[in-house]
Amino acid sequence: MLINPAFAQEAAVAAAAAVDPAAAVNPLRILLQFLVIFAVFYFFLIRPQQKKLKEHQLMQMNISRGDTVVTFGGIVGKVIRSNQDDLLIEIADGVRVVVVRERVLSRRSQPAAEFAEEESVNDNAKKGSAGLKDVLTKK
Repeated sequence: MLINPAFAQEAAVAAAAAVDPAAAVNPLRILLQFLVIFAVFYFFLIRPQQKKLKEHQLMQMNISRGDTVVTFGGIVGKVIRSNQDDLLIEIADGVRVVVVRERVLSRRSQPAAEFAEEESVNDNAKKGSAGLKDVLTKK
């Protein structure tokens, strides 16, 4: 005399419905719960991510000559020439690299002021061991 598990579950649901009709499983209630969960995911995860992606693509399309850009590889350079698909950036004096426009992480409109000051100070610095001595003893 074995009882079929499906029959036992049906009897438990019927017993619960007899005691408390609101406790019975309602498919509409389950569907409503799924809709609420989807709405929460949409407004807190999906929608902000799509907005951020559109802003990033707009930034990439608006890069023009003279902008300083940072690539996903961490290379910082100044845009020398641009076309629809890629950019020619100068990463050092006389060193130019072609970068795919979609691989640009961010755009800086002006180079950092303190970096430019350090470059000018380094250009005027002493060369050789005298310059090394000044660097090591500088406080």
